Amino acid sequence: MLAVMFTSEGPTLRELAVQALSSVERGYDLLAPKFDHTPFRTPDSVLDAMTRALRPLGPFERGLDLCCGTGAGMDVLRRVCAERAVGVDLSAGMLAEGRKRAGRVPGPPGVHWVRADARALPFGPAFDLVVSLGAFGHFLPGEWPVLFSQVHRVLRPGGRFAFPLVAPSPPSSPLYWVLLAFDTAMHVRNLLWRPPFVMYYRPFRLSGAREELLRAGFTVELHALPEFGRRPDGSPRCRMVVATRPEE
Repeated sequence: MLAVMFTSEGPTLRELAVQALSSVERGYDLLAPKFDHTPFRTPDSVLDAMTRALRPLGPFERGLDLCCGTGAGMDVLRRVCAERAVGVDLSAGMLAEGRKRAGRVPGPPGVHWVRADARALPFGPAFDLVVSLGAFGHFLPGEWPVLFSQVHRVLRPGGRFAFPLVAPSPPSSPLYWVLLAFDTAMHVRNLLWRPPFVMYYRPFRLSGAREELLRAGFTVELHALPEFGRRPDGSPRCRMVVATRPEE
């Protein structure tokens, strides 16, 4: 990860430090021009797997990429939605980079970018599909009910809310300790420094997310993403969670 992060095109250690001492919005504004050269961008392998898993669940006309960043999820929406793909994010800098990327990809559907807080979406029930990739760490567990209720509100009856979810690493894995160290460092940072920078990898787990999705009025299905294999116990290494707003 470090080798990928600290390339000549990616952010320097100093730039990352400045970002980490900023608010979430300001931090991503600063990181935006180099974001796609960091390991924080959702890998193409995940985007391709999501696209393949979503196609049989369509057809979809209008899609929303929640917390779109520079538009990785927009790439999925442009492949599966026939009419419109909308990206929403709080960071003006990330949206600006997304617009630049979108301008280099010709063809339908229509693409729109909206600056807004995901906890107060400025839309009615206009979408058949909402996706989100890698954004849930920016919301504390107490904010999930508001976030999921907003998604429910902007979906048409029968609309889908889909996101990938990687199985947690076991304590025997080095990644387990890397993520634990990162989250611990962020907790300490937020105790000592203002404004807070909310980014935690470990709290968002399937059981808690599923419970809140059901409470928000969704039905929930799990789709294994076979491209990523299975763990020793036979469970998928990565799933696509599909929450559906029931038909009324």
